[in-house]
Amino acid sequence: MQNSSLKQGLNKRHVFFIALGSAIGTGLFYGSAGAIKVAGPSVLLAYCISGVMAFMVMRALGEMVLHNPLPGSFGRYASNYMSPFSGFLTGWTYVFEMVLVCLADITAFATYMGFWFPEVSPWLWTLGITLVITGLNLTAVKIYGEMEFWLSVVKIAAIIAMIIAGFGIMLFGFGTATHHATGIHNLWSNGGFMPNGWEGFIASFSVVVFAFGGIEIIGLMAVEVKDADRNIPKAINAIPFRILFFYVATLAILMSLYPWNKIGLEGSPFVTIFESLGIKYAANILNIVVITAAISAINSDLYGAGRMLHGLAEDGHAPKKLNFVSKKGIPVLSVLAMFCVLVVGVVLNYFIHDKLFFLIAAMATFATVFVWLMILLSQVCMRLRLPKAEQKSLRYQIPFWPVGSIVAILFMVFIIVLLGFFEDTAAALIVGIIWVVLMSVIYFFMKKTGKNTGIKAH
Repeated sequence: MQNSSLKQGLNKRHVFFIALGSAIGTGLFYGSAGAIKVAGPSVLLAYCISGVMAFMVMRALGEMVLHNPLPGSFGRYASNYMSPFSGFLTGWTYVFEMVLVCLADITAFATYMGFWFPEVSPWLWTLGITLVITGLNLTAVKIYGEMEFWLSVVKIAAIIAMIIAGFGIMLFGFGTATHHATGIHNLWSNGGFMPNGWEGFIASFSVVVFAFGGIEIIGLMAVEVKDADRNIPKAINAIPFRILFFYVATLAILMSLYPWNKIGLEGSPFVTIFESLGIKYAANILNIVVITAAISAINSDLYGAGRMLHGLAEDGHAPKKLNFVSKKGIPVLSVLAMFCVLVVGVVLNYFIHDKLFFLIAAMATFATVFVWLMILLSQVCMRLRLPKAEQKSLRYQIPFWPVGSIVAILFMVFIIVLLGFFEDTAAALIVGIIWVVLMSVIYFFMKKTGKNTGIKAH
């Protein structure tokens, strides 16, 4: 009898810092440059709006997790509350999302390493980090939790230090030797707060939403978390604070230190800004931090995809062998399947490293928003199925029901449609549509040929 049970190896400390660190990765340290280029300082407002919507998604997921914790989380909820087809599509699209995000993260990692070793080919860095992270994900879940805890501590400490240092630079006049003045006036004095108009502001959402992709991993952790009833809500409730502090405050400081229109896309904006201010030593420290963030993101991506593949296998939506779990509680074959996919990313980095990050980020945005949309729809369907008395007794409810859910759903639809209006992201929408059509064909082919696509009773 093969083992298929995940183990509770994550405690309160792990969950809190994984939650804090899950949205602090390449989307902030690297991808933010693209968003700033498109929207200018108004990108701060885009992060606030997207952050609120991400919080609503997590509250919807939290409501379902606390009501009925399941392996595979939102993939299983889509199956239970909508249809087995919805669960199949949601689960595999999340795996697709994690594959894309992971490819983006290993690409960013290679870019960061190029800051110190420009002569080394990027594909070598992507291969090295893929092997290391896969090895770590094959250990006990507690090891994953410990690693994420310390990586998150480094990221959070660095951002706090950078914000304090940024205030110091502005207050004590550092940067006057450069060709620009530092100060909060940079947020509106270089073409205004919305220099590229409403079009630029709206266009930035495709990059901004990508930055929050991955926070849904909290829902996947539920069955491996001790005292989930207390720890999961605390982790989710921390989201608004970390969005305001780690994204809005950080980017406001960066654009105050350096005019937004001079922030390039070569490497991390965090590193290039401090280099431009003549603080070479700080640039090296920050490069260590962004490398840490990339490693953390890759680690979480691999963890999330492995757990979702395990859940899909339990439902008969993936090869049954992926359901196997080692004695340490690790879905070994699911992790190894992800490793094989990441090798493709290594090959892509060999051929098209320079343009790979933003191409993948756009495609990952579609997958992220689609998964969020399915989470919200699952929550609405769950609510409508429950008797009114049971609805009121839910331990952890989404705010402003039903208006909150409806507004969040409309926002997700808006983002998906938005991708088709801009040249840089239109291809991502086309790929997303092809993906949904392809998975739909596969599902109904499996169903017609008698393959198991049903959901177990719970």
